[in-house]
Amino acid sequence: MLDVCLLGTGGTVPLPERWLTSCYVRCEGTAALIDCGEGTQIALHKERISCKHIDLIFLTHFHADHTAGLPGLLLSMAKADRTDPIMIIGPKGIEDLLKGVMLIARYVPFEIYYRQIEGKEETFEFGSLSFTAFHVKHSVPCYGYEINVKRTRRFDPKKAEKNGIPKKFWGLLQKGQTVEHDGQTYEPEMVLGDERKGIKMVYSTDTRPCDSLREHAKDTDLLITEGMYGVADGLEKAVANKHMTMQEAAALAREANTKCLWLTHYSPIEHNVEEYAEELRAIFENTVLSKDGERADLAFAHEGVRDD
Repeated sequence: MLDVCLLGTGGTVPLPERWLTSCYVRCEGTAALIDCGEGTQIALHKERISCKHIDLIFLTHFHADHTAGLPGLLLSMAKADRTDPIMIIGPKGIEDLLKGVMLIARYVPFEIYYRQIEGKEETFEFGSLSFTAFHVKHSVPCYGYEINVKRTRRFDPKKAEKNGIPKKFWGLLQKGQTVEHDGQTYEPEMVLGDERKGIKMVYSTDTRPCDSLREHAKDTDLLITEGMYGVADGLEKAVANKHMTMQEAAALAREANTKCLWLTHYSPIEHNVEEYAEELRAIFENTVLSKDGERADLAFAHEGVRDD
């Protein structure tokens, strides 16, 4: 199960009912934020999500509407008596960004580690979650993130019997351990069934439509991407500012065969995004014009998907 909460859906500047960009994901005790725009700590509080237990922060890029919430969030963690270290991951230059953040967020009583993304694509493994950063097309270095939850393979007793595995070793092999006994080596592969489809989501804002986003968005359970503009002259603005229109995002979701599209990172000029709903759902039926606090629990295929 992957718990997803879109904390802020605004781009550029916050509005009274729209905080800036941030997305929370949690699975089996590992919790992460992607981006930390202004107001993120307030949005977390509103959604009753504890900032104390966030393990990781991934940054798409260093524009202020994606990073200005970091000092306040770190200070809120400190006031919550956090002692565990936190890891912050982002593009080249993250060390300089954090030096600036720490000029404001002084006296943080826990360690802050960072990792810089190297090259066009890099994968990070944390607990049951796998994050793949991939380069997208914006006015500054910017990354989208593919998030995967792997699914354990079922134990296959018929396969175990066929391979002559003593029953006393079945449990160990099912847990992934290799067993050596009486000159024989038994591998987990000898008792496990076929690979099973896990959970896949992609989060990517501040980009033009590009091949890397199309590739990573293929067959996702959930694609969260920007719909900066929906207005008639939005395409011209999007091209000039290296953003994506709502219509372009819906077309990309259709091409990628995603199950569901959540739009986010709306321009401040877009006060009523629901006015585009009919047009966008004609392009891609499962388009959601997200609001702050949009939530879903993504489950493995046999369990279905529950939207709150």
